[in-house]
Amino acid sequence: MSDFLLTQIINYGAPILGIIVFIGALGAPFPGTFIVIAAGAFAKQGLLTWYTTGLVALICVVLGDSLSYGMGFYARGPVLRRFQMSERWIQAEATFKRWGGMAVVWTRFLLTGIAVPVNLIAGTSGFGFRRFFVYDLFGEAVWIFGYGGLGYLFGSQWETISEILSNISGLALGLFILATGIWLGIRRLKTVEARKAKVPEA
Repeated sequence: MSDFLLTQIINYGAPILGIIVFIGALGAPFPGTFIVIAAGAFAKQGLLTWYTTGLVALICVVLGDSLSYGMGFYARGPVLRRFQMSERWIQAEATFKRWGGMAVVWTRFLLTGIAVPVNLIAGTSGFGFRRFFVYDLFGEAVWIFGYGGLGYLFGSQWETISEILSNISGLALGLFILATGIWLGIRRLKTVEARKAKVPEA
């Protein structure tokens, strides 16, 4: 699939790249970072105009993120009716409201594997759209122009750079999942201990 998509980008330019990152922002399993880095390399070779391509890609990916945020926002009612009395939901909502901005930023270019779930949670948890948009725009600008810039800078070596960044992203995601599991385990343990402390001794 990657070769097919890259061929379409070479043939049709920025609009195809924009469509790819837009659909990817909605959850399609496209190798987004790989494609963005390749687009930067193509720009260096003169196959794409870098500023037009970057701007189109940025606009399209932000639109895709905004749409997936909207899906979460309009599903808020049913979700709240189902989970609003759940202790885990209350904790998750409070945590996201506290760290949501940084969660949005980091999942744009590093923890990309959980970007779409973060978009949905942002909408569902009531995280303000204006805040989401600002953080999203910043994070996606780093992704498009930072990673695309690496492709432009390294030119013919872009595939090697893409592999390195993919490994880093995978490691970061693994560490994130591990840290989250430990954190949830500790919170659960503290909750159980607190409940035990409240039970009067016989």
